[in-house]
Amino acid sequence: MKNPENDTEESNTQKGHLHPLSLIIADIGKIFSEMGFDIAKGPEIETEYYNFDALNVPKDHPARDMWDTFWIKPQKDRKLLRAHTSPVQVRYMETHKPPIRIVAPGKCYRHEATDATHDAEFYQIEALMIDKDITMGNLIWITGEFFSKLLGKETKTRLRPSYFPFVEPGAEIDMTCFKCGGKGCTTCKQAGWIEIGGAGMVHPNVLLSVGINPNEYQGFAFGFGIGRLTQIKYGINDNRLFHSGDLRLTNQF
Repeated sequence: MKNPENDTEESNTQKGHLHPLSLIIADIGKIFSEMGFDIAKGPEIETEYYNFDALNVPKDHPARDMWDTFWIKPQKDRKLLRAHTSPVQVRYMETHKPPIRIVAPGKCYRHEATDATHDAEFYQIEALMIDKDITMGNLIWITGEFFSKLLGKETKTRLRPSYFPFVEPGAEIDMTCFKCGGKGCTTCKQAGWIEIGGAGMVHPNVLLSVGINPNEYQGFAFGFGIGRLTQIKYGINDNRLFHSGDLRLTNQF
């Protein structure tokens, strides 16, 4: 026979809520798993080699400046808090042969001012696909398919030329505005497009650093800020809310 006092106690106990970032990370993993991608992880405390050298970032590149990177003392060890999840891709390629399809979600750190869209601590998702005859066309289709599934409506993507040391050619990725569907509104400044991340074909030097022949294999990589995707999907207007500890945010989910 049930104890009525226990029933009352259980009914008054509030259930916990998943953080919106956790919900998006789970959605991302599910979507990419359905497209044949594995999920890869790596350390948050990285070496200079994996964070920069193996990614074709030269010694004098501004990304190595103390204002962009959190270096860990003593400096002779040249360790740091990873600035992106790209080191996960390098570590994976060192131990796996093509074909490769992975996504690497995780926490990253950069020494920058905190505002509504930026933070010194943030989550990023990066994808890597290496095989024979991979082109930018594969990149465009996969990113478009991903956004359509994540947002629950058809979403197109486009590429704009840009520069990143670890890809060639490099591009910025835009997606059709989530508010107006590409018609033009105040959110997208009447352009119909929203900038969402960087991408490109993996630089031959990166492939060579992990022992993959760039004359035989090609691939693409892209990266998005998970916080930005969460803001877009759930209409959260300030990135700082994610780390505020304010239960009024998490209790909505």
